[in-house]
Amino acid sequence: MPTQRLQQELQALREQLERQSPLTEEDRTALRALIKDIEMQLANEEALADETLTDSINLAVERFETRHPTLAGALRSIMQSLANMGI
Repeated sequence: MPTQRLQQELQALREQLERQSPLTEEDRTALRALIKDIEMQLANEEALADETLTDSINLAVERFETRHPTLAGALRSIMQSLANMGI
């Protein structure tokens, strides 16, 4: 169940990423890479405690918090889901 919720949150983030027109291409690329990293982490269940992934999400939240609070909120939700899963 937590994995399904996380997948839904990732999909919502993808949709926001496409709708957020003021994002720079650099921002879009960074978010797409972060989504890919999260999905890779989920696929690799043996490495559940990857601190660099958490750090990357935290940095992204800080990066988008002021200019794109909706994206930052989505990232916070994803981070909470990962924490609930032990990642």
